[in-house]
Amino acid sequence: MAETYTVTIEPLGKAVECREDQSILDACLRAGVWLPHSCTHGTCATCKCDILDGAIDHGEASSFALMDFERDEGKLLTCCARPRSDVTIEADIDVDDDVEMHPVEDFTGIVVDKTLIATDTVRLVVELDRDIAFNAGQYLKFVVPESESGPQCDRTWSIASPPTDRRHVELHIRLVPGGRGTEGWVFKDLEVGSPVTLSGPYGRFVLHTGADNHAIMVAGGTGLAPIKSMIRHGLENGAYEGDLTLYQGARSRAWLYDVDVFQELADKFEQFTYRPCLSEETAEEVAASGDDPARYAYGLVTDVIAADHASLSGCKGYLCGPPAMVEAALKTLMSKRLFPRDIYREEFFNEGDKAGTVNSPLIRR
Repeated sequence: MAETYTVTIEPLGKAVECREDQSILDACLRAGVWLPHSCTHGTCATCKCDILDGAIDHGEASSFALMDFERDEGKLLTCCARPRSDVTIEADIDVDDDVEMHPVEDFTGIVVDKTLIATDTVRLVVELDRDIAFNAGQYLKFVVPESESGPQCDRTWSIASPPTDRRHVELHIRLVPGGRGTEGWVFKDLEVGSPVTLSGPYGRFVLHTGADNHAIMVAGGTGLAPIKSMIRHGLENGAYEGDLTLYQGARSRAWLYDVDVFQELADKFEQFTYRPCLSEETAEEVAASGDDPARYAYGLVTDVIAADHASLSGCKGYLCGPPAMVEAALKTLMSKRLFPRDIYREEFFNEGDKAGTVNSPLIRR
């Protein structure tokens, strides 16, 4: 049986019991003690803390996220570190008053819907064994079972449904060629009726409901999932008082999805504006197909944002999707006088990025 140690978190002064085969972050989140985190796999360095006392095993922390000299200085990544004695750590804890943190729990579920919604993208709906509490924008960690595709592993996907739907969770999953979790499981083995095992909620990319600023939301690919959860919660549940504008970027309509969903929300709620942007498909091509070209904006999503706004001073930004798009959108918003402290972001990386020097918030492959 695994040894159990006491982990004390300063400056909170709270103590948590942690098994020797359990990460410090996992023990804290399950005990309802929130620590900064994002990726939960040792790459993004968001959970970096100081060891004040005790011994730990650094586990699989990336050498880029936690360098050798930092280990020598007594740093650790709580998502990878496992105790080898009673431990005291010091964390930089900054929790917004308008964000309620929910403990991580284990769940089982059944796939009740699997639908292809765009090129290489499926919508999964999972019915859970019991209700889950989460914040709009958070994600879940799924157990990918051992198969001929490879050994058991974990993969994370964001929740696209609003927090008020506590028994069913919607996920948007894009195929990554050769991906263990996508090509090797979701697109190959998962069907309606398939059982799944998962845990959550995780993450700090959430809707800040206490604000009433104009929220500029930028989504690319399946980065739409957490943004959709935020928008539905903000509008349908009256959780956000300010205006909301969604810029959804895609190369063409084949990669765009949920257009009708967001257009209906825009028609129903005066505070919401929807701007689907096509970077490689022209208005003439859209018209030739019989679709209404006026439904879309054309060009890179960043160029559309820049053309729409002379200034974004006083707004809030929410960015999610591929790293290149998020970085470009960040620069665009900042050029329009939006301060970094008012921009919330989450990049989606895949498993192959772990070997590189990038700081990856989430593993999506």
